[in-house]
Amino acid sequence: MCILPFMETANRIPETLIDAVAYFSDADNALVFMTEMRWPNGVKCPYCKSGRNSFLSSRRIWKCMDKECRKQFSVKVGTAFEDSPISLEKWLPCVWLIANCKNGVSSYEVARALGVTQKTAWFMLHRVRLALQGEGFDKFGGEVEVDETYIGGKARFMHQAKKDRVIQAKSGMTGKVAVMGLLERTTRESHSRVKVAVAPNVKRGAIQGNIRENVEAGSTVYTDEFGAYSGLSGYVHNVINHAERYVDGKIHTNGMENFWSLLKRSLKGTYVAVEPFHLFRYLDEQAFRFNNRKWNDAQRFVEAVKSVVGKRLTFADLTGKNLDQTPVMA
Repeated sequence: MCILPFMETANRIPETLIDAVAYFSDADNALVFMTEMRWPNGVKCPYCKSGRNSFLSSRRIWKCMDKECRKQFSVKVGTAFEDSPISLEKWLPCVWLIANCKNGVSSYEVARALGVTQKTAWFMLHRVRLALQGEGFDKFGGEVEVDETYIGGKARFMHQAKKDRVIQAKSGMTGKVAVMGLLERTTRESHSRVKVAVAPNVKRGAIQGNIRENVEAGSTVYTDEFGAYSGLSGYVHNVINHAERYVDGKIHTNGMENFWSLLKRSLKGTYVAVEPFHLFRYLDEQAFRFNNRKWNDAQRFVEAVKSVVGKRLTFADLTGKNLDQTPVMA
């Protein structure tokens, strides 16, 4: 095991944003923190997984001592930060901001705060969003709310030509993206959690297929009167008719509606315009904060930093020059 020469003092976790900025402004603190988060049991080569390595203090990197590898690596290799010229002193406060700002944080704000260009900040935020992407829960059970919503601009703000297309469309949803969400209600063991994803369509097959894939058979499912939910078998299916009322005892979808409110507040108030191609990343971001809302800022930050390992996103992938990334339930 290689011990950094400046790790004699126990590492600590900042508790506030201003504390984090001050603490990580020291390059040694930032490197020690990231090293401990990534390799709590000792530094291992990301290429061959060997624990035999040597720290090159002049370049702040390691060299694998395995005779069949002998590669050099930094703490960024194999993470969302790989190949980035941006230092950890800026990356870590960026992670803190996106993990803890309830309504999100814009690339312009990050650019001003960190002293980078807006394009760089935009790329940084998307790389962190990839890290926040859920690894997937077990299937939801117990009581589960299911709802769908549409993300897109309001007709009154559109150019007249586009507004005519939207109004004349049969569905009235031209130009909007359908998003489906599942919420497992609070139990004695845990608070409510969500899974959200961009829906390929809102037909019965796709909607009910998502439910069967993510909800245990026999669970109690609450939906509104949307026709795609009709005929849902294998579950205790309760329907609330919003034309009559929004709550009938335990029959409602208000928990999911609350999440949609938080999501749309961030999209409309902070991000303003989101391309459908990138929408699933913003869903992952909001789902991360919602599912971890009972934690304090430091706990969410640590969880986000630990999640950057194995999450690589290049600019070509982000801008669609490489293969498209298919969104999945987060």
